[in-house]
Amino acid sequence: MIQLSDHFTCGRLLRFTLPSVIMLIFTSVYGVVDGFFVSNFAGKTPFAAVNFIMPVLMILGCSGFMFGTGGGALLARTMGEGNSGKANEIFSMLVRLSGALGIVIAVLGFLFLRPLAVLLGAEGELLANCVLYGRIVLFALPFYILQYEFQCLFATAEKPKLGLYITAASGLVNMALDALFVAVFRWGLPGAAAATALSQLVGGVIPLFYFGRENTSRLRLVPCQFDGRALLKICSNGASELMSNISMSIVSILYNIQLIKYAGENGVAAYGVLMYVSLVFQAVFIGYSVGAAPVVGYHYGAQNHGELKGLLKKSAAIIGGCSVMMFLAGELLGRSLALLFVGYDKTLLDLTVRAFSVFSISFLFSGFAIFGSSFFTALNDGLTSALISFLRTLVFQAAAVLLFPLFWELDGIWWSIVAAEVMAVLTTVFFLAAKRRKYGYL
Repeated sequence: MIQLSDHFTCGRLLRFTLPSVIMLIFTSVYGVVDGFFVSNFAGKTPFAAVNFIMPVLMILGCSGFMFGTGGGALLARTMGEGNSGKANEIFSMLVRLSGALGIVIAVLGFLFLRPLAVLLGAEGELLANCVLYGRIVLFALPFYILQYEFQCLFATAEKPKLGLYITAASGLVNMALDALFVAVFRWGLPGAAAATALSQLVGGVIPLFYFGRENTSRLRLVPCQFDGRALLKICSNGASELMSNISMSIVSILYNIQLIKYAGENGVAAYGVLMYVSLVFQAVFIGYSVGAAPVVGYHYGAQNHGELKGLLKKSAAIIGGCSVMMFLAGELLGRSLALLFVGYDKTLLDLTVRAFSVFSISFLFSGFAIFGSSFFTALNDGLTSALISFLRTLVFQAAAVLLFPLFWELDGIWWSIVAAEVMAVLTTVFFLAAKRRKYGYL
């Protein structure tokens, strides 16, 4: 078994992070399956509705990533300092708070979902579908938050493979129920929403049973007290991931507004296809970053500067190789992927293929900024991590998507994503150079 305290070669690093990568890919894939069944069996308007309301639902559930990444960084550092008992108490407090917060957010979301959809511009059948899908999914929101949290914390517990198995089970449940509810029973949009909610229940509940008893991981649920100082550190550590998810959702809303203006409902549907594929591709970068973060945090806590240097260099090489492969895959498979979702509408298909040809370029850059933000989270430098995420996912993209269409109209919307990722890489390089002496990784 690979331990956090080990020396990590490229091969060992890949073996340790691979379960997290596959885990995040599975999570993304079953979201794609939702889109596939809704688009092909319910129609273009329900498909557009899912993509229109999904950013709002992601904002409501993204606290799970904040607690998972921020908590994982603090837990890894605490274990690296030799205090496993304290780590278990912090872990237990975090899980309990997350579940309670999820219930509160779900209730508020249920009440305010319709006004939010109206505010964003949904009306008529699109509005009705947004509210229907969103309210069903909100029933499982507490488990959605816990699912994302546990996905990050399984690597910290030195059980990344177990996290993968649970996520795979959740994904398979979603795929099977999508096929049953939407394709066989013909329940349409409500069936897709129910399949998603039940899969999130699986992903959130099974880890509770595992960590709630004696186990072979480094973490388990124990009696605990509220620790405000630890919670504040977790939130500051994970602020970048919270900001990243909120920002991406806000930017998605901006894209939808611009696309309705320049391309109508077809534009929103085409963007939905891009986001589904992007979720899968970027899951590789996010999964690697999630898997590597506990290793970075542990060696930082143990003051192993030589290991930190090696981890940064090896990670840059791994991400660079993956970036090139994803760009080529996007360019070569763009039409096939578009056919999978919107082959029934030639106008929409042509629009989506054109978007793919530009959008794929962004994969050459996005992984470096994603890892850079996660790297600083693992070093417990939440401010720097948050700045990278904030600039990448909100400032650069929002500015580009509002400005570029003024000059290049619809193409400007697709190119804005590429421009934002380039700026994010430059920002990441700047912070890595500026902080190298403080943390000793270069």
